[in-house]
Amino acid sequence: MKYLEHTPNLTGVTVYGDHKDFEQLYDALHEIVGEEGEYPGFEGPRLRVLGMCYDIRHALMGNREIILIDNGINQDMMKYHSLIAPSHNAYLAFNVLWPELLFVTMALNEFVNIYASKRSTDTFRPTLGHRTIWDSSIASVRSFQAAVASHLLNSIPESSHARILRLMNDGFSTYESYATQYIDKLNGKFIRMTKEKREKNITIMVKRIAERGDDYQRVRAEVLEASKEYNCSMTEIRPIKDEYPEDFDW
Repeated sequence: MKYLEHTPNLTGVTVYGDHKDFEQLYDALHEIVGEEGEYPGFEGPRLRVLGMCYDIRHALMGNREIILIDNGINQDMMKYHSLIAPSHNAYLAFNVLWPELLFVTMALNEFVNIYASKRSTDTFRPTLGHRTIWDSSIASVRSFQAAVASHLLNSIPESSHARILRLMNDGFSTYESYATQYIDKLNGKFIRMTKEKREKNITIMVKRIAERGDDYQRVRAEVLEASKEYNCSMTEIRPIKDEYPEDFDW
């Protein structure tokens, strides 16, 4: 069972799960986002999802945090079943910045719909076709999104719940050709905030990502201009300004 907790300074969240949880999520994310170039226009969001897969893979390799969690096995149960068993399970963990996590969670909605449409044989209801309604990859990704949403809603005022869920699940919004360099900018801004300010800005990050205001439009215009100048794709443009530092306190 995957679950999330705040990092000590609210810079991001720590995602916890056992080895099987992370293996399933890793495989499901790769399946949902497809191969390189499979979904033209979505390569930027795809790379952000794969960036999180990188951390999941390192967690599976034991290169991230490992904690022990009580599994409910006690002496009476072991005696009843005539066995000796550990009383704790090992859970793996990795950290992810709040803006990064929010963007990935929101972009996955569209990837799930695209994947479901491709897999479905029901032409009238492509996202609910017989071949996708119990699809294990979709179920794993939705389970992760639900864990993120649950933690997010527990982290913000109840009065903001409806608005934030609406922004994160806007069926008329698309992340096709999204300038994901903007997420780097939001990550940098979030890291440089105080702990108190971060707590108040989690909902603002959702708004910035979803609404694509003037600040986003400026970043996108700069990326498009650079990609034209260097004759390359948007995803090949690396941000220079507002890059977040590699070393910071979680």
